[in-house]
Amino acid sequence: MYLDRRGLVALWREGLLAQAVLRGATRGYRHHPQLTRFSQCGAPVSVLASYLRVVHDEASHRGYMFRRAKVARTAERARPLTVTRAQLAFEWSHLLAKVAERDVAWWRSLARVRRARPHPMFTLVDGPVAEWERGHFRKPIE
Repeated sequence: MYLDRRGLVALWREGLLAQAVLRGATRGYRHHPQLTRFSQCGAPVSVLASYLRVVHDEASHRGYMFRRAKVARTAERARPLTVTRAQLAFEWSHLLAKVAERDVAWWRSLARVRRARPHPMFTLVDGPVAEWERGHFRKPIE
């Protein structure tokens, strides 16, 4: 719900590409850090498909015509994943910076958000930024 037009379209395309990677249908994109969050769970294709269904619903709500048939049909029931508060804050900051550059009006609407909520597939927990996150400098453990 927080993504601007370009971000939503990019998420859909990257999500479909990630789905292809998890199904073994392509060799590209295998090392993208966000893919790690899905590939490390017990049923990665099911979880990613559930994630993409929510993205599709948001796009449909906004009037976009994403093809839901591209989302994998899975028999497994996907369990929610966890995301740490620090990871969500890191991703929120990253999103705000990107949107400030490409869509000032959308960025202004996000400035009214007091506390970003995670995607419905994620349960918020305490903890640090994810180990797989690139571009984040961690303080060494002493």
